[in-house]
Amino acid sequence: MIQKKNKKIIKLGLLIRIFLFLFLSFSVSAEIIEKKYAFFKLLNKTTNKVSEKKILVNSKITWESLNIEVLYCSSTPPTEIPEDYALIDVYDTINNDKINIYRGWMISSSPDVTPLENPIYDLWLVDCINDNTS
Repeated sequence: MIQKKNKKIIKLGLLIRIFLFLFLSFSVSAEIIEKKYAFFKLLNKTTNKVSEKKILVNSKITWESLNIEVLYCSSTPPTEIPEDYALIDVYDTINNDKINIYRGWMISSSPDVTPLENPIYDLWLVDCINDNTS
């Protein structure tokens, strides 16, 4: 009777180890993928015009009266729910003053959670990509 109990414990222990191995191996492989470009859309509320730009990571551009610096851009692996993250710094140079209006993370699937709120512009992250074509 003790031998049957020991066999059940061994089988249960083996089953738990297999489960932990599979669980940990899937979670370890789910690393983020760094990308070269951040793809943004900008709404000018005064003209009601939407424009789009691809900005190289670790570079600065001037877009309308905004100076935008992209510090980091990454995506989740293809095996997970699509999500893109960008760390940006935005200055408004209206009236020749350089005023920081946004510094932080933008998330592509939730532009309303991390918005750039400005009386003139709405800026949101669309995607993180590796090429500047199309």
